[in-house]
Amino acid sequence: MRSHLIGPAVAAILLGSLTPAAADAHPGGAVQTALDTLVADGEFPGALAAVRERDGRVRDHTAGVGDLATRGNVPVNGQVRVASITKSFTATVVLQLAGEGKVELDARISTYLPGLVRGKITVRQLLQHTSGLPEHGRAIAGTFFESRHRYFEPRELVDLAMTLKPMFAPGKGWSYSNTGYVLLGLLVQKVTARPVSEEITKRIITPLGLRDTYWPAPGEQRISGPHPSAYKSGPGGDRVDVTEMDPSRGWAAGQLISTPRDVSRFFGALLDGTLLRPAELAQMRRTVTPAGAPKGAGYGLGLTKIPLTCGGVAWGHSGDVGGFSTRAGATASGRSATVTATAESLTPGGEARLDAALDAALCPPLPR
Repeated sequence: MRSHLIGPAVAAILLGSLTPAAADAHPGGAVQTALDTLVADGEFPGALAAVRERDGRVRDHTAGVGDLATRGNVPVNGQVRVASITKSFTATVVLQLAGEGKVELDARISTYLPGLVRGKITVRQLLQHTSGLPEHGRAIAGTFFESRHRYFEPRELVDLAMTLKPMFAPGKGWSYSNTGYVLLGLLVQKVTARPVSEEITKRIITPLGLRDTYWPAPGEQRISGPHPSAYKSGPGGDRVDVTEMDPSRGWAAGQLISTPRDVSRFFGALLDGTLLRPAELAQMRRTVTPAGAPKGAGYGLGLTKIPLTCGGVAWGHSGDVGGFSTRAGATASGRSATVTATAESLTPGGEARLDAALDAALCPPLPR
């Protein structure tokens, strides 16, 4: 579950090679062109996207194949593992609890979860990746393929991270930390006395009518609805179908399964104030700028600021895990979009094409 901050310079790698006239003439416009370009060289077997307008109209797109063995089509609005986009859901629940007076963002996490981690780490620092906590994934023995079907308890993930040295003192840097979001999931459970999966479902999934979004039950390794197959390069360089896996190593940092339509609906509702009061949404959008981030990009509280080639910014998140790579965001104009490719981004060029597809989906079409 990695973080990704994109900007116009990256997205332009694709969009700069595509004339407005060519994009507009393509069936489905610039978004379909971007998806077709995404799968053209075979790095990504398939891709799917949804673009949602302010009035609720949705356009779906697919490209490539949904299964390399059968050569079946990519299912329209198919379910995928959205990985770190789960962080935006978890962060939203934490901010809702802050708005209810149940969590103080600048309180130390030890106030709520005594004895779990070292250092004077605050809730805000966990949300913003400025805690200095190391990645628990670095302490998991073996390769992804060796631990793919292993179940992890959330507390086990924290304990694994605590065997490693901190990245830096709390508040003195920025380093993406899935461990921090596992702690935030434990925080939600401590404060509400209910499972974090239940709180995310009750507070976000059900009210928004996200019918294809769910938190896999313990031990559930399959994807329940129509979905494309996910692929990852194996130890010998061969492409391995990794659609079935245990998602527990992500937990509150990356366990959700959803669809492009549902993710787009979520980010649109988040940005229009449906899920958070203005004060908490403003907190969420207060960003820091990680070293090396593109101009105009930043990371808030579980939310990424994404500069667009057409001007302005989008707010969203990315997610990469076990053969699925997803980029999603929403703009102030009310447009939201989600793009997923069925392989983890393997090359800088693949990353750039995926970023560009989201940029094409969020930027308004050129007038004829």
